[in-house]
Amino acid sequence: MRPRWIALLSASVAVLVGVLSWVVIGAGLGANGVFGTGQRGPDAESPAEFVATGDHVLRADGTLDPEPEGRAREVWEDFVRVATPEFVASDVTGYRTGDDPDSDTLAYVTSDESDPTKWVFGANLAYADDADLLLSTLVHEYAHLLSLGVDDVDPDATECGTEWSGAGCLLPDADLENFARRFWAGYDDAPARDNVDADVAWDFYQAHEEDFVSDYAATNASEDFAETFATYVLEPDGAGDSLIGEKLAFFDALPEYADARERIRAEFDLD
Repeated sequence: MRPRWIALLSASVAVLVGVLSWVVIGAGLGANGVFGTGQRGPDAESPAEFVATGDHVLRADGTLDPEPEGRAREVWEDFVRVATPEFVASDVTGYRTGDDPDSDTLAYVTSDESDPTKWVFGANLAYADDADLLLSTLVHEYAHLLSLGVDDVDPDATECGTEWSGAGCLLPDADLENFARRFWAGYDDAPARDNVDADVAWDFYQAHEEDFVSDYAATNASEDFAETFATYVLEPDGAGDSLIGEKLAFFDALPEYADARERIRAEFDLD
């Protein structure tokens, strides 16, 4: 899910920040996990998920049933541009929309109930007219999809020696697991691996503000990964000699993510 505002933080350079939340519904943190964005800060409450009023199934030919119209169609087309038609065809099964200005949630990705290896993308059309916020949201959600694929997660595991993904345990060689080991293992006050508590995240962020591109990135390693990737894609420069700079360089060393950055920046004419 994504909130209806963004901010700028300074870490050697100005970096684009989305304020995100990861809300989990259902029993535990299983296939019903919802990955997304919401308002953060010392007094922030967990954002209310918007009510979905449109439900579209992705056909084998890449079209949706029923076909979305207006803003719903435009948001879907932008999502496909970010994730590529090939990725969407192989990993996404549906698209949900709502139009709820009373919700801070802009978008989310959630596991398909009938096939937990696939994803459903949801968008709140009430805030879809903010092109910059929408793009940063889509890139953040795409990072979740890239880092939580079938080659990254053991969905049958219940106790993790690695990071908990929301739908199982990360495999030892997963990119998100490597990110967590490199950038989160050194803290003695880090939130729990499966943390979704905004107050816990805010306190951790306040203690280590210079280490994160946004306060929501301090929620857990998965949200730090997605937030940092969005910054990596949308900002033209690095963050200099800093931990944030090291995190951006982490993505630069991974061809899948570096290529995605160049492709998205060219697709949306960001240069």
